[in-house]
Amino acid sequence: MTFQPNQSVSGTLEQMTRSAVPIPRSEQWTMKSRAGNHAYQIMVYQPAEAAPPSGYPVIYLLDANSVFGTMVEAARIQGRRPEKTGALPAIIVGIGYPTAAAFSPHRYYDFTPQATTEYTHKSDGTILPEQGGADAFLQFIEEELKPDMEQQFNIDRNRQAIFGHSLGGLFVLHTLFTKPDAFRYYIAGSPSLHWNQKVMLAEEQEFIAGLEQHPINVKVWIGMGEQEKNHPARNNDKASALTERLTALKHPGLDIQYTEFEEENHVSVLPFLISRTIRLACSPEA
Repeated sequence: MTFQPNQSVSGTLEQMTRSAVPIPRSEQWTMKSRAGNHAYQIMVYQPAEAAPPSGYPVIYLLDANSVFGTMVEAARIQGRRPEKTGALPAIIVGIGYPTAAAFSPHRYYDFTPQATTEYTHKSDGTILPEQGGADAFLQFIEEELKPDMEQQFNIDRNRQAIFGHSLGGLFVLHTLFTKPDAFRYYIAGSPSLHWNQKVMLAEEQEFIAGLEQHPINVKVWIGMGEQEKNHPARNNDKASALTERLTALKHPGLDIQYTEFEEENHVSVLPFLISRTIRLACSPEA
């Protein structure tokens, strides 16, 4: 079918001025890490509303190429009326890659603690990219990105959150287990817990063993789509079991919750995870 302009409208489509649709109050730049010598596309949203006396809550967002706009719009409209929405205005720091694609293959390296010995190919049959750079990526966030953000923006260092989905969710849990004081809020969406299971279980045990010597005060939320139960990885079961194990510790500084969203799959669950993240990480009472 050929598109026919509506002749009743003054002017033709060719005569109309068009422009890209910007994301309000957002900017981006490329930042090269010293830790791993990799380039990242940093995307930052700053609210129009004044910062609280202690500074803005901040959410560090992985895979920003695919979900930065979604997170910003959720934060922007919820932060306008905290008394109604239960969410303070927040700064969003997206960590993406210098590519027009929704996802970069480099995420396999950044989000995985070790190269997997269980898989050699992706679900589409292509060979897996390089893996095992999670510690270097976390070092970049902690030693380079965070100090830069805190120098540029009025950030509450006690209200820092990290959000990751899929392999990004795996990285969130890796960060919790290995450097639990890095963030106050850990949001792991549909974490790929089937990835190097022995490594993650060992990290979990070390984390538990260190709780007595190193007190923490964190909130952890794992969210998944109900339809993900159909995947052979059985990550819903793994996430639920992990939540039960950590809840059983009854540690006063560890608040962990698990949620399944009905009729949602691995991808469609993302908007629900993002909306709930805003309220969790930016609650006035938190």
